[in-house]
Amino acid sequence: MSRLAEEITAAHALLRPQVAVTALTHSPALSAHTGCEIYLKCEHLQHTGSFKFRGASNKILKLNDSQRNKGVITASSGNHGQALALAGRRAGVAVTVYTTTSASPLKIDAIKAYGAQVISLDTDPLSVELEAARQAHQQETLFISPYNDADIIAGQGTIGAELVEQLPDVDAVFVAVGGGGLISGIGAALSQRKPDTEIIGCWPANAPTLQRSLEAGHIIEMEEQETLSDGTAGGIEPGSMTFPLCQKVIDRTVLVSEQEIRAAMKSVARHERWMIEGAAGVALAGAIKLAADYQGKKVAVILCGRNILLEKFLDAVQ
Repeated sequence: MSRLAEEITAAHALLRPQVAVTALTHSPALSAHTGCEIYLKCEHLQHTGSFKFRGASNKILKLNDSQRNKGVITASSGNHGQALALAGRRAGVAVTVYTTTSASPLKIDAIKAYGAQVISLDTDPLSVELEAARQAHQQETLFISPYNDADIIAGQGTIGAELVEQLPDVDAVFVAVGGGGLISGIGAALSQRKPDTEIIGCWPANAPTLQRSLEAGHIIEMEEQETLSDGTAGGIEPGSMTFPLCQKVIDRTVLVSEQEIRAAMKSVARHERWMIEGAAGVALAGAIKLAADYQGKKVAVILCGRNILLEKFLDAVQ
């Protein structure tokens, strides 16, 4: 954990200025509604519209010459693919993204617009990830996991470093969780900088594979239901380094319904005039659901992304 904290500190310096320091905005309306002091960490305003640009940039900047020349392969439902595509284009590194045929068309079009090659497979996200890793091995090309990579996690952890600088007395942080890279990084950063901050992992009740794995004490496979939070959907790679990290850094977990996610997305649109994607709604929904336990406390909510089709967003908030 201390090594990861050191890597986060290094990334915090390395990523400037290409990665933005996002605003931490106090929300009077959401604070009044919940009884907590709600601060929104605006990762939806990061380049490519999500926090993923942090980890992708850190990974690309740390490639050696051979890796740069061969290009890289990844798997993504959208946000990580977009982030890696842009980071790769800026560095002159070819990027191939494996994804599912069910991935958001908006996100796939954005990946292609950044210059990456996209290969779509008609299967589930975990199977796509395993196939992408297999292809990379066959082609002797570097596979970059969306979450199971120390450099990716360190990049995401710079959010935690920024949080402490922006709100030194933060009491709790609510984070949506998929593969665990984001919350692992944030938790590692805060464990060194402000260890008394509570880290709350938030999942859609329809897709809680990692949360159920944490309960079981080992990584499990389970069938998930459809969720607005497509950015957190899917299983976790066997042997993922994020699993033991999540066991260490997550203090509490919460599951939220699709209706609670919709209500959170609508609240941000109404009060803050921002359109956020489902995964960002998960984090706010978790904070709202547990608000009674954090009355008067300073609570940071990670708004992790904004990449959602307009039609899907309007349907969610109507």
